[in-house]
Amino acid sequence: MNRSSPLNAHAETIGQNGQPRPRRVALVYGAMVVAAIVLFLVIDVWGHRLAAPDGAASAAKNAGGAPQFDALPHVLLALVAVVVTGRLLGVLFRRIGQPPVIAEVVAGILLGPSLLGWLWPEAMGVLLPPQVAPFLAVIAQLGVILYMFLVGMELNLAVLRGRAHAALAISHASIIAPFVLGAGLALFLYTRLSSQDVPFTSFALFLGVAMAITAFPVLARILTDRGIQHSRLGIMALVCAAIGDVTAWCLLALLVGVAQAQVGGALVVIAVTILYVALVFLVVRPIAKWLLAERPEERLTTGVIATVFATLLLSALVTEAIGIHAIFGAFLFGAVIPHDSTIARLLTRQLESVVTILLLPAFFALTGMRTEIGLVSGAEQWLICALIIVVAIAGKFGGTFVPARLTGLPTRESAALGILMNTRGLMELIVLNIGLDLGVISPTLFAMMVLMALVTTFMTSPILRWLLRGVELAERRIPRED
Repeated sequence: MNRSSPLNAHAETIGQNGQPRPRRVALVYGAMVVAAIVLFLVIDVWGHRLAAPDGAASAAKNAGGAPQFDALPHVLLALVAVVVTGRLLGVLFRRIGQPPVIAEVVAGILLGPSLLGWLWPEAMGVLLPPQVAPFLAVIAQLGVILYMFLVGMELNLAVLRGRAHAALAISHASIIAPFVLGAGLALFLYTRLSSQDVPFTSFALFLGVAMAITAFPVLARILTDRGIQHSRLGIMALVCAAIGDVTAWCLLALLVGVAQAQVGGALVVIAVTILYVALVFLVVRPIAKWLLAERPEERLTTGVIATVFATLLLSALVTEAIGIHAIFGAFLFGAVIPHDSTIARLLTRQLESVVTILLLPAFFALTGMRTEIGLVSGAEQWLICALIIVVAIAGKFGGTFVPARLTGLPTRESAALGILMNTRGLMELIVLNIGLDLGVISPTLFAMMVLMALVTTFMTSPILRWLLRGVELAERRIPRED
């Protein structure tokens, strides 16, 4: 007599290999799903008998009832577009001797109103709608801050020992010469491209400052792409650009003060900047050297790295609050971290690709949204644009080359330094946008100055390659201290 027993029932559920039979597993799984659905329906029926307080649902809606702008998909799409376009253009630009950073700048402008917005406005409205600009700006600024921090950590200030006076003299001469020429050019442009609403003093100050700017981030990328960022020339260019741009930002603060009738505030900005730089190098630098210089990688805990990032962001916040832009605070803090320390190598290895490939293109996309070259039209305006370019090159190159030779630099190195300092790029575009927002310059002059920034940046790499042709790499490269 075959009677079922617990042992036989268990055998029906277990296969020969000791695993549950598939049919029984499917039945259990199905029962679990059905039970979950039934329980949810019971809960849902019960929930419909409840009443929520008034206003709980309407808090998530905007006042007008219109659908809110979903920024995330547009930000991601904009980043994809500028990264892919920059990579594709980079292949082409390498063949003509241009560094990848130039391709990325051009990619951002091509995706903006200058080309895509002119040929296919609907596509630009999808890729770079105006509502995405504030969100893209935050990513862009973060990318530039982190990049300038990396640039600061690359500096080997010991190479400039004995030549600090030369860097200071060259950087200030490279500001004074183009500033004076730009102010002189204002005499010619004021009656043609300005209006009675703009005081001549503000107009002349702005042109002088715009001519004096060097694109610190772009210059750093060009040096890195060419592999000469550790040479005496590369470090001299970085230090001169840093000193010169801090001076130019102080002048810009003076310009804003004049435009807003707050000159006293601009003088305070200059004084506080000097005090903060002194604080960083006299107090923060010795502490950073003591804490980080000899620390092995296994002792670099997440707490140590978090402290470094917090201090970096705080330094950027301080210089932004002072009025000379957050990137200089990031650069200053990077410069006080020993360049040959373990943490400098670790952070460079972990951050470089993310910053240069992902975050910086947001800056280029934002720049492209704000640039419209089609505003320049007619032979007279193009001749004026050419005059602006010539004055900009003469002032920056001459103001760098002459003092570089007078301080003892070789002719080729002095000329290469002049060409590097002539790079304007994105920092120029930031200054131009400030001038446009203040109403100091017209949209037409803005477009002309953008073209000047592009030309002076585009010419840097081929002329630099020609000047350094035939010079052995060992003669112009300083080995890193590993």
